[in-house]
Amino acid sequence: MSTGSHAGRPKSWVAVAIIFVGFVVGGAGIVMGPDWVVFGAGAAVAVIGGIIALAVDIMTDVVVDDPRQ
Repeated sequence: MSTGSHAGRPKSWVAVAIIFVGFVVGGAGIVMGPDWVVFGAGAAVAVIGGIIALAVDIMTDVVVDDPRQ
């Protein structure tokens, strides 16, 4: 039953934070030259975050509320 909360679980937010860090590192790698090693490290961190997101079943955080009238 839906509680109306769209906040998500702490485990899911940790996975999102890891993915975000990966994108920031990868973006910094593109801006710095491009530095493909840094970009690859960022991409790897983002992929690891995605695997963690799947492991903690992040998609079950979606709350389906009744349609508004």
